[in-house]
Amino acid sequence: MQVWKDYQAENKDRFLDELLALLRIPSVSADSRHNGDTQQCAEAVKLRLQEAGAEKVEVCQTAGHPIVYGEKIIDPSLPTVLVYGHYDVQPADPLELWHSGPFEPVIKDGNIYARGSADDKGQFYMHVKAFETMNKTNTIPCNIKFMIEGEEEVGSANLGIFLKENKERLKADVVLISDTSMISLENPSIDTGLRGLAYMEVEVTGPNRDLHSGVYGGAVANPATVLAKMIASLHDDNNHITIPGFYDKVQELSAEERTALNAAPFDEEEYKKDLGIADVWGEKGYSTIERTGIRPTLEVNGIWGGYTGEGSKTVLPSKAFAKISMRLVPNQDWHEISDLFTKHFEAIAPKSVKVKVTKHHGGSPYVTPTDSVAFKAAHKAINATFGKDPIPVRGGGSIPIVALFEKELGLKTVLMGFGLDSDNLHSPNEKYGLDNYYKGIETIPYFHKFFAEMAKNNG
Repeated sequence: MQVWKDYQAENKDRFLDELLALLRIPSVSADSRHNGDTQQCAEAVKLRLQEAGAEKVEVCQTAGHPIVYGEKIIDPSLPTVLVYGHYDVQPADPLELWHSGPFEPVIKDGNIYARGSADDKGQFYMHVKAFETMNKTNTIPCNIKFMIEGEEEVGSANLGIFLKENKERLKADVVLISDTSMISLENPSIDTGLRGLAYMEVEVTGPNRDLHSGVYGGAVANPATVLAKMIASLHDDNNHITIPGFYDKVQELSAEERTALNAAPFDEEEYKKDLGIADVWGEKGYSTIERTGIRPTLEVNGIWGGYTGEGSKTVLPSKAFAKISMRLVPNQDWHEISDLFTKHFEAIAPKSVKVKVTKHHGGSPYVTPTDSVAFKAAHKAINATFGKDPIPVRGGGSIPIVALFEKELGLKTVLMGFGLDSDNLHSPNEKYGLDNYYKGIETIPYFHKFFAEMAKNNG
């Protein structure tokens, strides 16, 4: 609609300035030193929602970081869209690998470089500005509710409680999320599913104190060496995960479904070049697209122990640690997988060490119904602004709360992301394209328009 384009063009610079202000707030949910920053960011989100025209806007305190809620009910008889996003971000470490300050946003080569630019401040804020566009031009076609949380990056533990306690307030017809990516602006896509997650931490203990590696080395088990061997044994020569029972409930796709999945544009040589790797790696018998979308994985996210400071210290460490995450696919339960991992990891430990396994957080896989009114509205909205139909793809990441939306609220979710896989999510130099940001703001009002129309026609 021309009125939307005109409003967005007039306010383009302000839309960007407001996002940059949010990105300057180091709202790292995993680090308690930033608790004040997460509260500040929640208050900033509240203010922006109020300025955009949302009503009943509230910073809802939880046992952890707060949730921001707001709504605009124009007619209770019309359909309602619940927009979900998160203002918390991943830690910025390692800081020395950033080209600029992670919380000092820099615009370079058409990208915004900052922690949280794509995941998820830039993407949830598109919805705030799209809502403002519709509100200020008196063109809101349906009721819209916002729920922007501050704990997605640490498992959303308190959001589940919030859902149970606020079912009436959160009543809606669909959940709309932009926290995923598309293939490219030239080849827009829409996610039809997400993998689940099980996140573990392991601790291997040998002697009761650090030892002199010359005096004790070769006679006492080194926890770092033992841990490395244990981790290495979690994959076989075909890069198949060796945990007993791990694949028992994995949902296999048909040959036709796999063919359709691999039809998405993908240049493996460009993929390797972008990552600076000589070859890809993964489970034998599956393509790169399949390995990152429909197959479960196990990855080491961090490993440490002993002396890691400057210079040398010939020590045999008392302890070694690792953080390990597993991405899960439909029918895998993250609690069950966590238990299987724990049982196996404890079983493979030699008697020379003690093992402690801690289950951190996780979430279930999710598949979006592609025959729903909401999915069709998203498909049509992307076509309206990109001029072509989006390609359906399976997302490799996880949004732990999505499955809970269906369980607690009975709502399906549409995953309409505008980021790119190359946006360095969770890595140094995270970025988000200016064109992606503005394209999202342009596209989202069409989703609400088409959803309201289709819901009425199907009602």
